[in-house]
Amino acid sequence: MKISELIEFVQLSNLHNASDLEITAVVEDSRAVIPGAIFVARRGREYDGHRFIQAALDSGAAAIVGEIDLGKLPESSAKTSVPYLQVPDASVAVGNLAAAFHDFPAHDLVMIGVTGTDGKTTTCNLIHNVLRTAGIPTGLISTVNAVIGDEVVDTGFHVTTPDAAAVQSLLSQMVAAGMTHCVVEATSHGLAQHRLNGCEFDIAVLTNITHEHLDYHGSLGAYLQAKNMLFDGLSSSVPKVGIRKLAILNRDDECSYSYIRERLEVACVDYGLRMSTNYQGENVRVVESGTCFDVISESATFQVDTALIGEYNVSNCLAAVAVARSGLDIGIETIQSGISTMPSIPGRMEYIDVGQEFDAVVDFAHTPNSLRELLRAVKEIISGRVIVVFGSAGLRDTAKRSLMGSVAAELADVTVITAEDPRTESPLDIMAEIAAGCVKVGGIEGETFWRLTDRAEAIKFAVDLAGPGDIVLACGKAHEQSMCFGAVEYPWDDRVAMRAAVAERMGTAMSTPLVLPTSALFSDGSRLDINDG
Repeated sequence: MKISELIEFVQLSNLHNASDLEITAVVEDSRAVIPGAIFVARRGREYDGHRFIQAALDSGAAAIVGEIDLGKLPESSAKTSVPYLQVPDASVAVGNLAAAFHDFPAHDLVMIGVTGTDGKTTTCNLIHNVLRTAGIPTGLISTVNAVIGDEVVDTGFHVTTPDAAAVQSLLSQMVAAGMTHCVVEATSHGLAQHRLNGCEFDIAVLTNITHEHLDYHGSLGAYLQAKNMLFDGLSSSVPKVGIRKLAILNRDDECSYSYIRERLEVACVDYGLRMSTNYQGENVRVVESGTCFDVISESATFQVDTALIGEYNVSNCLAAVAVARSGLDIGIETIQSGISTMPSIPGRMEYIDVGQEFDAVVDFAHTPNSLRELLRAVKEIISGRVIVVFGSAGLRDTAKRSLMGSVAAELADVTVITAEDPRTESPLDIMAEIAAGCVKVGGIEGETFWRLTDRAEAIKFAVDLAGPGDIVLACGKAHEQSMCFGAVEYPWDDRVAMRAAVAERMGTAMSTPLVLPTSALFSDGSRLDINDG
């Protein structure tokens, strides 16, 4: 595709060095530049893409998109002879450019977006499996991975919504592979940073809005506005034959329901457990295989069985039911089968079994609400003690730290506080804020909660405390494959650490978990905590 064909899809402030070159790719990461690519210099939270223009040129970029006037760029970059497209907002431009470059793949897909604070990944996977059970070729883009047919695509470290160029590339691959539908996990960061521009959503789902990401958005109001972008886009998205634009809202979520509902310009259905809704969940029962409940709707009443536990997952299932019934007219038996057979999701209540007499689980719970719901759910199915290990990320929402400490101290029998992506903050300081939350509700250090900086040691400590019938939960990292100290991502996997700890407890030989900067190994095998972050 030539530059002249792309330009019509962006708002230009200036065009320097005009030349109608053939473009081979649209990228916003200078490390991904290939000869002939157009590099979009987007300003991010921590990095300014304009700093990497020269690196992109050195790698063969054929054109540059940026916000800064060409004459104000660093001297080496300003002297470029390649086309420089100056735009008011590169974040807006990159999604539109990528969509145009890939011939607008979302126009050929029924696009289902799921947003909210908690439950997005599970809800996306539920919808995805129901559609696949119905025989509908459906792709998936989530925070865990992307799925194109039978192919699973890794989306990288600490990714929420992939960048705009990557999203459009994935959608293009889905169209090429014969997909007709796609389910996308739409994070608030992804929406606010316009990474989903060009996605042309048809159905939008909201799970809930709870305390999270206020460090980034600044206020609850701004956080709600970001989430609402998904719903705002429904009324202006490209019409598709046989598909009506539809919003699906959680009636139980007081924080979001009225805010979103009042601003909608499309049809809406709702779901919930406590309020009168289009899809009402009732008679929730814990069974040996997980959870079963009844769905009450205007057209039918039917039972749903799921391996998932907890009322919060019943709510996620109801959202999937609403999408399938009201959005896509899928039959009840197919919905029942799709929910009951959904494969386990990496890092979502993922059991680690080495033959021990207690349960060991890795989960992504990393907000006060998700931790609360998880602990409540496991207390219903466990006869013994609940032992939880978690931390809180550095340079992220600080207010939630003490809240999570209070939740853990109230609902868990034992809490082990540890490091979790401290970045440039001191892990000791973060842990102290969590500990203060424990103390606030009566937690006693050394009796009901402990602090261990090294995450491997913390997990091992928790495992060593466990007895028959207990459960050990490692929360916050789940499927993630690294942990950030300073500006460096160190290889890490909670599942590996949990398996190693349980194996050691069982006297089974297993490789040592990956070592983090919080631990220094000595010849005698002892460890020294490093507390400078």
